[in-house]
Amino acid sequence: MTKTFALVDCNSFYVSCEKVFRPDLKNRPVVVLSNNDGCVVARSKEAKQLGIKMGVPVFKIRDEIQRHSITVFSSNYTLYADMSNRVMRILEELAPRVEVYSIDEAFLDLTGVESAVSLLDFGRDIRQKVGQDTGITVCVGIAPTKTLSKLANHAAKDYPATGGVVDLCCSERQRRLLTLYPVDEVWGVGRRLSKRLNAQGIMTALDLANTDPKTIRKGFSVVLERTVRELNGESCIDLEEIVPAKQQIVCSRSFGSRIMTINAMREAVSEYASRAGEKLRGQKRCAKVVSVFIRSSPFNPNELHYSNSASATLDMPTDDTRDIVRVAMMLLDFIWRDGIRYAKAGIMLSDFFEPGVFQQSLFSKPVDASKSQALMATIDKINRTGKNIFLASQGVKKAWSMQRHYLSPAYTTQWKDLPLVR
Repeated sequence: MTKTFALVDCNSFYVSCEKVFRPDLKNRPVVVLSNNDGCVVARSKEAKQLGIKMGVPVFKIRDEIQRHSITVFSSNYTLYADMSNRVMRILEELAPRVEVYSIDEAFLDLTGVESAVSLLDFGRDIRQKVGQDTGITVCVGIAPTKTLSKLANHAAKDYPATGGVVDLCCSERQRRLLTLYPVDEVWGVGRRLSKRLNAQGIMTALDLANTDPKTIRKGFSVVLERTVRELNGESCIDLEEIVPAKQQIVCSRSFGSRIMTINAMREAVSEYASRAGEKLRGQKRCAKVVSVFIRSSPFNPNELHYSNSASATLDMPTDDTRDIVRVAMMLLDFIWRDGIRYAKAGIMLSDFFEPGVFQQSLFSKPVDASKSQALMATIDKINRTGKNIFLASQGVKKAWSMQRHYLSPAYTTQWKDLPLVR
């Protein structure tokens, strides 16, 4: 049976999440900013039409924001993650197999669906159901391979006449669409690789599809050969329903204001270590290596630049936040240097093991981890309800925290922020 895939992609996802709870912003320009309100990371259709570029620093467009009454939001990751979960749950109800590809994208396996319903109609049903239940608009690209479904999704966004759904199962339609897109729009190609392809006369997606796969493998890689085969309708990339376990966890943020004291830095590193520990337990893993890094801004020529990091290997892998913080504080003391205006810090956990599945240390006393596991599980459970239990070392005031002057309420995860209808 011929495979059929669909890529479902939320339109301007961060902006769409904000607009769901602000109907007054319909048809108005909106942008969402990155950490510390630095750069534009999401734009509404109206903001794009005004010429607002992705990644532009917000200070460069202050005049445009005022002139065109552009509404600005800080990134509200709690809201976006919850809305993403709602969208993905709907897709899992509609499709037999789903791969969550990113916070706003998912691949669906629609193999065999066409025997019961038109693929176009099914795509429209997906679009209608997600829009009705979440308020988020999605586009759907359908094709016999994941790579072609990506291009079909591009077309669904770029051409309004499609109604947000494109069925690219017809080989003739595939060829026509491939001529319309430059090779750097192909999934997995990108700008750097496209320059090498352009140098060999491969300018469009169709040019790449027409290239001999063996030649591509010899001159580039087996990965690009697989892409060529996918562009020709040969499915080489299957769905990944089980997300591969991460090899490392990194928690890092730029500070809202520069840190110059060791106590403030201890608070920040302790905060990041706590987040990393929570993520580690979410993956049901223990870490044996803890790393800490700190650095000043490299972009200010009037300040002394300093950057350093340190790592430690534990006797026994752990997922206990207290152990991780204790080691992180030792590493921080080792690399700390007075007189520096620090702009960023972070922590990395690596060398993972499954709990209880590792070699005991020859020189360490056996440790009963049951109490530690029960405590961490209880803290995680309470924090998932919206409460906030944390170590005292993380601080209370946190003057160094990320700047989010335009943060919207946590409409879906905090009782006090629930929107009211009067």
